[in-house]
Parts: sequence; C-alpha cells; structure tokens
Amino acid sequence: MVNDYWVEAELTECRESRGHCYMELVEKDDSSNVPIAKASAKCWRTNWGTIRSYFERVAGQQLHSGMKVMLQVYPQFHELYGFSWIVTDINPEFTLGDMARKRREIVRKLKEEGVFDMQRELTLPVFAQRIAIISSLTAAGYGDFCNQIDNNDYGFRFSTTLFQAVMQGQQVEESIISALNQINERIDDFDVVVIIRGGGGTADFSGFDTLPLAENVANFPLPVITGIGHERDECVLDMVAYASVKTPTAAAAFLIDHLVEVKSFLEKAQDVIVNTVSRQIDYEKVRLEKYSRQIPLLFSIAKTKQEALLDKMFQHILSLFNIKIGSENSNLDKINLRLQNAVKGIIERKENEINQLNTRLQSLNPKRILKYGYSITYKDGHALKDPSVLKTGDEIVTVVEKGKIKSIVR
Repeated sequence: MVNDYWVEAELTECRESRGHCYMELVEKDDSSNVPIAKASAKCWRTNWGTIRSYFERVAGQQLHSGMKVMLQVYPQFHELYGFSWIVTDINPEFTLGDMARKRREIVRKLKEEGVFDMQRELTLPVFAQRIAIISSLTAAGYGDFCNQIDNNDYGFRFSTTLFQAVMQGQQVEESIISALNQINERIDDFDVVVIIRGGGGTADFSGFDTLPLAENVANFPLPVITGIGHERDECVLDMVAYASVKTPTAAAAFLIDHLVEVKSFLEKAQDVIVNTVSRQIDYEKVRLEKYSRQIPLLFSIAKTKQEALLDKMFQHILSLFNIKIGSENSNLDKINLRLQNAVKGIIERKENEINQLNTRLQSLNPKRILKYGYSITYKDGHALKDPSVLKTGDEIVTVVEKGKIKSIVR
C-alpha cells in the first residue's frame, strides 16, 4: 500500500501536456532564499481536470511558477524516468495564505516607502473626460467599458485611448508598466487612467500583486482607477489605486457619476448665482430709485456751488489779467521810451552823416571851380576831355562863371 503525504514547495515550472500536468518543485532556505531541495511532480489527467478546476475556483488564479503550494503526493519510481511525486490533491487555502502573506509584505514595503496613499492624495479633474485605458483589445471588459461610456444616459462625451496590455499571466506586470510609461509620455493628453479587465473566476490575478507594478501605479501623476473584475478579494493594485471598483462597467459608471456630480454642482452654482444676481439687481434698483429722487436737489446744490466757484475763479482770473495788463503796459512804456531814444540817436547820426556828405558834395560842385577862372568845354552835351576828337565844323560850348561861349572848330 502506498502512503500519501502533504508537502509544501514552490513551483519553478508548471506545464500541461496531453491533459497531464508536469511540475518542478523546489524548497528554499528561509534566510538566504537559496534552493536546498528539488523534485519533479506529475498530476495525471484522470485527476488533473478536477484538481485544477477546484484550485482555480477557490484560489482565484492558475498555478504558475513562483507560487507556494501544498500538494498531496505519493512517491513513484520508474526504471526509465526515475523518481517523482504523483499529485493527488492541491490545497488552495495554503496558497491563499501564502498570497495573503506576500500581499501584506508588499503593502508593508509600500508604506515604508511612503507611496501607499499617494494616489488618494491626487484630485480627479473636474471634467475627467480624456481617458487612457489599459486593457486587452479583445477583452470583453474593454468592450463593456466603452459601451457604457459612449452610451451614457446623460449624453456626456468622453475621449478614450487604448494602451494594449496583457491582462493575465506572468506578463501582466511588465505589460502594464510599459503601458503606463507610454501614457506618461503623453501625460498632458489625459485626465485619468483606467486599468480594466473582465473575466471569470479562473483568471490569473497574481500579476496584479507585484511590488514593481504597485510602485508604478502609486507614483503615477494621474489618478488611476482599477476595475479588473476580481470579485473575491482586492489585490495590491486595487489598494494603491486612486479608486477601485469591481468591474469595467463599474469603472465607467464611476467616471459618469463623477460628471453627474459636477453637473449637479454646476446647476446648483448656477441657481445660486442667478438668485444672488437677482437679489443684487433688486437692491441696486432700490438704490437707483433713491438716488434718482435725490438728483434734482443734489444737482441744484452742485450747480450753486459750481456757479460760485466759477464766479470766484472768474474774479481771480480778471484780477490776474488786470495785473498782467498793468505790468505789460509798464513794460511797453519802457520799451517805447527806449525806442524813441534809440530812433532820436539814429536820426541825429544820420543827419550828421548827410551834412558831411553834403559838405563833400559842395566841395566837388563844378560851379565852385568856375569861380576860380576855370572853364568846362562841352561837345554834344558831354564834357570834352580829348581835343583830338574834334573835327572841322564841330560846335563846342565853353562854360565860364558868368555864362557860356559857343565856338566853331576851323
């Protein structure tokens, strides 16, 4: 009779072939994490279908490398293939306990780093309508989300951009981080990030419980909303996200409800503004009516004051004008006196100059020369200076002091 044993180990490999499952088991040292024992295990197809279905239904994920498991096994030795354990059952509660322990360890590290609550310190934009979606293009949850967003009852318009990622299995962490990096390069194009995934109870959610993925989401500058369809329990990704809902449609409803709240707030604000403005208008009307009754009296008072002020200013200007006129008249008198003196001096100087010129002119007068016995001979009305120009028969006139003498040249 072969005895069964319960053993605890970590899977380093888990693969199916022809309905059988082949596993590689390892035991590691708790302090150094170095493998200290290895073994192979097999689960024949006669048991594997039932065991796998039950495990995935309870644990909420598939068996994969790196998972801690508790197996019910019995030893088998084959002459050709050697020793191996034959698996007859797997305890999913043990794996759930180990997953919970790992999850607690990740949460502890995130809190030590001070990033666990960073997403919840962000503020969802008032009009969060530009959505970056991380999902698989073929996932039913992606289609449900888009349908819910595009056909909302309020007619809100959203802009959605898909960043494709693997949403189950061992590539979840790397794929989602890559999508987040792509979104970060276009950070100004989006208001919010939504990580969504639909699926059944056998889905593998282990990829959402990793420290690197949690750190990336926690430090992301935009609010991240998760709706990855994990009904059983929240994963670490849900814990660090800005908001976590169970399904993609719930994520869509979350964003729609946010805009509904904004719409309600704006409508209330509009009512408050309208009422406030209405009251202010009524108040101002009363003030205007009061002032309108005071205007005639105030105008009369203002008019009297202004007339008095204008009269005072006119008298002041008139006084200044008279003073200025007197000052300018005095200046004009002085200028006139200076002009008279200057003109008199000029006239006297010019008279002296004329007398001097007249004296000189008198000294050059030909009549004065004639008194001394000199004469002047003219021919044709011009003084004769050269006798060679005379011809026989020419008439000349000689002027002396007492008269003229006419002569004919022979």
